Amino acid sequence: MKTNTVAKISFKEKMLQAREEAIVQTVNRLLAEKGFDAMTVDEVAAGVGIAKASLYKHFASKEDLAAAAMVRVLHRAQVFLATLPEDDAPIEKLRAVARWAMEVQLAGEMPSLPSQNSSLRANLLGNKAYLDALVTVSDELGGWIEAAQQQGQLSTRLPPLVVLYTLYARACDPVLEFLKAGGQHSDGEIIELVLSSCFDGLRTR
Repeated sequence: MKTNTVAKISFKEKMLQAREEAIVQTVNRLLAEKGFDAMTVDEVAAGVGIAKASLYKHFASKEDLAAAAMVRVLHRAQVFLATLPEDDAPIEKLRAVARWAMEVQLAGEMPSLPSQNSSLRANLLGNKAYLDALVTVSDELGGWIEAAQQQGQLSTRLPPLVVLYTLYARACDPVLEFLKAGGQHSDGEIIELVLSSCFDGLRTR
């Protein structure tokens, strides 16, 4: 009788995985706080509490570090999308995604998007894990956008790609930081205000 065997992970492998996770979390925080250009490898190593030489055993460059953080947040997005009830209206799913992205940003856990001429952007365009995750998330959101337009919940004058990029922009919206710095609203109130401006517009109805 055959028995199924599960490959055991060695203690050393577990330690390496834990260290890599700590590295990516630290990079994610630094990218959210100061962005890619201002972040240094020395800061990452210091934040994890390891030597820079040890850091390079996991990631070969600053660009690879940042790419790992970008892949991580996209995987978090995929997990969140999978939790949304299938029978929810597409427009409600889109609102939920925008709300989630803003919650992550206000929690200081959303890495800043790379600028157009950044070396990170070039690295990401050659990173299969990043591109695969981005396409998966974009396809899911794109389907909901088109369905919401067909149901009359989103303007059909806007190309779906414009709506998609507008939703992505909520993940790095400076309005959130400005409102939080003002101290007049809670995080929840800020999110609802920005959601309203995004989905309901600024004109009176």
